[in-house]
Amino acid sequence: MLIFLRHKLAFLATPKTGTTAVEMALKSRAEIVFSKSRKHITALRYANKIAPFLEDTFDVRPASVAVMRDPVDQIRSWYKYRSQKRLDGTELSTKGISFDQFVREVISDDAPARAQIGRQFNFLTDGRDRVMANHIFAYEQQEAFLMFMSEHLRHPVELSAKNISPRIDAPLDDETLTLLKQARGEDFILYDAVMAAGGHLHTAV
Repeated sequence: MLIFLRHKLAFLATPKTGTTAVEMALKSRAEIVFSKSRKHITALRYANKIAPFLEDTFDVRPASVAVMRDPVDQIRSWYKYRSQKRLDGTELSTKGISFDQFVREVISDDAPARAQIGRQFNFLTDGRDRVMANHIFAYEQQEAFLMFMSEHLRHPVELSAKNISPRIDAPLDDETLTLLKQARGEDFILYDAVMAAGGHLHTAV
């Protein structure tokens, strides 16, 4: 998470949405940087804990900005990321299993360690029906996000690819896709809402 006090913005790092590239490009402009194990602070925790602290301490409550990715592609990114050679032989490795099997593990009641990846819906909402981020941009429409950040930070924002996952085929069976949508319907509904808003969902948290 990056906090820009002067520009009243807080960038929330939704996992597997290109957050490393954003961090590398903008951390030098942020007054406060949460990294490593504290990088992925949820929108709910930010709204309930961090934002009130910033308001009390610095007399500013930065608006929260986050990115959301197509639910299938976000899970696929996890699958590819955990197929890296450095994870070979560990409980996190996805090498040797298909993407189809990985998705079924992700939505199972007893997911193995490699399939415990969390949900974008839970990261961006209160886990029920309230979106907790002020601005959510679609990962697939980078221009809207970059334009917004450039305008509010008053500086051109350009991103370079970072933390790139291995290039491997990862098709998904139609039956498994149906099961995924049944298990994680809220993720797809929220993503559809972001896309229906032109790739930028602005909420009044």
